[in-house]
Amino acid sequence: MIPTDSPFHPDNEAGYQAWRAQKLAGYPQRAEELIVDVRDPSQLSDAEYQALWQRLAKTGMAIYATNRGEAENKSIPRDIATQFGLTHLDANWLADEDGISSLTPQDEGGQKRGEYIPYTHHRIRWHTDGYYNPPERRIFAMTLHCVRAADEGGENELMDHELAYLYLRDADPNHIRALMAEDAMTIPARTDEAGTARPDEVGPALLVDAGRLHLRYTARTKSIAWKQDAATLAAVKALEDLLASEPVGVFKLKLLPGMGLLCNNVLHTRSGFSDRPEHRRLLYRARYHDHIRDLRGG
Repeated sequence: MIPTDSPFHPDNEAGYQAWRAQKLAGYPQRAEELIVDVRDPSQLSDAEYQALWQRLAKTGMAIYATNRGEAENKSIPRDIATQFGLTHLDANWLADEDGISSLTPQDEGGQKRGEYIPYTHHRIRWHTDGYYNPPERRIFAMTLHCVRAADEGGENELMDHELAYLYLRDADPNHIRALMAEDAMTIPARTDEAGTARPDEVGPALLVDAGRLHLRYTARTKSIAWKQDAATLAAVKALEDLLASEPVGVFKLKLLPGMGLLCNNVLHTRSGFSDRPEHRRLLYRARYHDHIRDLRGG
């Protein structure tokens, strides 16, 4: 249940307008504005921390840039995440033993992860991570850390889901009501050789948790079944059209070695890419059940 005084409550127009004005004020226009140079990831300086937090608070995302190059060191993204309150990793079954996934192509030679699109060379359409997770395992934050970049391609598009909410609500508040319905979307069951590995998951696409807006979404039609009523289908079409229009607030960039994304599980894509067997693209991905928090009171 969304509190009636929340700016995200569909009927709280005054609260929404105040939040909207604050959200749009000084909103960055270029991806480069999200980047913060970091000297020591294990201990951010106050200036580095505040620069990252300012971007996180405004856009739901920030890009850190270290001088560590192609170091295969998972402590870099883990240390930065910890300094913003992220400690509870989602240990999904495709992740490494430490709960952090090593995203590198495995679509050659029949490796076990090769059938899953993050482990291929293919593009990934608009989505938020873990949209298929049950309520007790929601993914509220994530990091992507680049160890090795692709030779060509592998760029990301990023969009704050709060900004997408704003555009949709301005267009028609009924879009918000439809996406917040408890039966707005169904994630079909996943099966394996032993039977059902995950049952159907029915729930809202938009929800509010601890006062924070959260979006569950994928553009992959095989991975999601939307409620078949006019209001829901109109809302989904509006979101698809919005993302296709590349509105203000969509950032495009390619993470280079030593760079990483820290975000509130914002909408994102990945373009297709090419690399070489001796120099495979490698990113570390960590998904968290925590919300990003300001631990230094900035």
